[in-house]
Amino acid sequence: MESVLIGVDQSDASTRAMTFGVERARRNRWKVLVVYVVNWNPFGFTTPEDNEHRSAEREKEIAYARTEIIAPMVALADEAGVECEALVHHGKPSQVMADLARDRGLDLIIVGRVGDSGLREAIFGSTASRLVQHASVPVMVVP
Repeated sequence: MESVLIGVDQSDASTRAMTFGVERARRNRWKVLVVYVVNWNPFGFTTPEDNEHRSAEREKEIAYARTEIIAPMVALADEAGVECEALVHHGKPSQVMADLARDRGLDLIIVGRVGDSGLREAIFGSTASRLVQHASVPVMVVP
């Protein structure tokens, strides 16, 4: 059975990617891994005060992502009767998704063309662009 990773965020394009991916998964009996990545650079400069609060902030980010981003996407898969696993990670979104797809032996990555980042690129989102260039599995970009 094939498995597909669907990268999500809070954008409309992400919802379209999830809807598209779930429909294909239903038709083809694929398993879905839905992933949200909290954009985080572990090498960024932090103060001692930042370090004191970072663990609590990470937990808040993960809880928010699970309820506000992941849960609605999993509901789409559940409604379609598609087997779905969900993950929230911290890191660089394109790298985390490419690594997960490779390490888990997934067959395809599906993402929206433009995500919810503040620095949108006019035609093609930066995460989608990096995935297309660097992933070891095919990447489908949904407009």
